[in-house]
Amino acid sequence: MEKLPIAVQVYSVRDEAAADFDGTMAKLSAMGYEGVELAGLYGKSPREIRACLDKYNLQAVSAHVPLDEFLKDLDGTVKAYDEIGCRFLVIPWLDSERWYGGCGYGAFLDSIPEIAERCRQAGMQLLYHNHSFEFGKTPEGGFQLDAFYGDQRTAGLAAELDLCWVKAGGADPVEYLKKYSGRCPVVHVKDFVRENNVTLVAVGDGVLEVEAVVRQAAESAALWLVVEQDDH
Repeated sequence: MEKLPIAVQVYSVRDEAAADFDGTMAKLSAMGYEGVELAGLYGKSPREIRACLDKYNLQAVSAHVPLDEFLKDLDGTVKAYDEIGCRFLVIPWLDSERWYGGCGYGAFLDSIPEIAERCRQAGMQLLYHNHSFEFGKTPEGGFQLDAFYGDQRTAGLAAELDLCWVKAGGADPVEYLKKYSGRCPVVHVKDFVRENNVTLVAVGDGVLEVEAVVRQAAESAALWLVVEQDDH
């Protein structure tokens, strides 16, 4: 099996990064992570972020960028993350009005081609990060996520499958990695146990079949694994 590089979603250590970004990056590098996925800039300029990551030999793999940031200033947003050196920009979440069936869903779909093309021009790729709500059913009985990616307006959009939320949503993570083979360059490896609700735990301590998903991610042409744990 091909060895995939492992990054960490900085949201996992957001309080530490806000208090001491430099020191937090130093610790992540010392732990063995090869890259980071950003979730904000923590009051620093793109140049400062780039210098810090270079200092600790961390690659700026990707960044979670809210849709409204793209809509407000597409060129400026793309330019900032290009300066940092990100390869992928990710829409991390949508409110219900903008998702399938919502009043803003069509406008969201209409915005994707322009955002994706601007990212492409800068040498980056636009991705979408799922949660569990995307596994609601369409009137035809399929998952909404598949209807979303089947729309012609998302042809230039790739996936960042979050395997915790795939499984929590009622789908099989291994099968979804197969389904989106070649279209999922970055994979979120996040684990959970289901008590009354989904409780997030360290990777390997929950229900995710880690070895199986890592193997399939490599076979499905993923380029990076990103460890994320929202709550500790």
